[in-house]
Amino acid sequence: MRKFLYIFFALSILTSCVSKRNQAIRQNILTLRDSYCKAPFQYNYSNRFPSHNSDSILLANSQLKPMFSDQSILILNALDNLDEVYKIIKLKKDSSLTSQVQILQLKSRINSKITIALTELDAVAAEFDCEGERVAQIGNYVDNLNQSRNNKMILYSIVAGAATSIAGGIVKDGGWSNAIDIGGGILGAGFGLATLNPKGKKVEFIHQRNLLRDIWNEKLESPNFPPFIWYMYTEKKFSNKEKHSIISSMKERWLHYQFDDDKEKADHSVIFKDGGYYRADDLHNRAAMLNQMQSATRTINQNINYLLLDLDRLIL
Repeated sequence: MRKFLYIFFALSILTSCVSKRNQAIRQNILTLRDSYCKAPFQYNYSNRFPSHNSDSILLANSQLKPMFSDQSILILNALDNLDEVYKIIKLKKDSSLTSQVQILQLKSRINSKITIALTELDAVAAEFDCEGERVAQIGNYVDNLNQSRNNKMILYSIVAGAATSIAGGIVKDGGWSNAIDIGGGILGAGFGLATLNPKGKKVEFIHQRNLLRDIWNEKLESPNFPPFIWYMYTEKKFSNKEKHSIISSMKERWLHYQFDDDKEKADHSVIFKDGGYYRADDLHNRAAMLNQMQSATRTINQNINYLLLDLDRLIL
């Protein structure tokens, strides 16, 4: 009987430790629930978006093709810098000091627009990175909650088995002994089955500024992205194969890998809403999607780098 009391005493201590740990985890979840990644100041970007009629733009500016790639011409158009480029080409025919100064002034105007575009890219990529880290943190907390729950069920199962064994040894009556063995077996099995919950616990997670919703809908319905960034996301000329835009290709990958090609499931997912109750798998999927968009955003820097190289060659 004394052994039986020792087991339950040990169980109460372990349960108390787990409970305190869970309280700390829940407090951390409350801290992470609402976004701290959005900028404190909301800039009202212009509603003017660059034209997606890329073929017409390239045809109208075909004389620039010996000096600029198609992507560079489209970026110059998106930044409203084509006039400066044509003026530079005209001024290069005059080798006077005045012309050289004007060329440098025009190049400075172009560089100013490019600098703004680069800072916009960095800002969007940084927010994707921050949101990804926030989701990953709360995802790890939910994993810990699920693991803690499973550990408790395993502990209860062990204690139930030990208690059954001790009680069976104390009780001499065969009928009662069998009943205790059967009851203990059922109890232990119940605790064991409780660890097999495939979905686990849920936590509330809020993201009213949902960066992934516009990407999934392929429509800018919020002030989440500057017009230039959205243009780069949606213009097919800036994707690898030029058949699908960056976000269209991204959406296909998400549908296949995150949602098992179930579009209805994806459309109704909490990932694309203002927030809600998440399970661990949904949190890990959201973190992966945010990180993928961060990488896609940073690759746009390559296009701008090629434009800068083209501009340097033009000036020289």
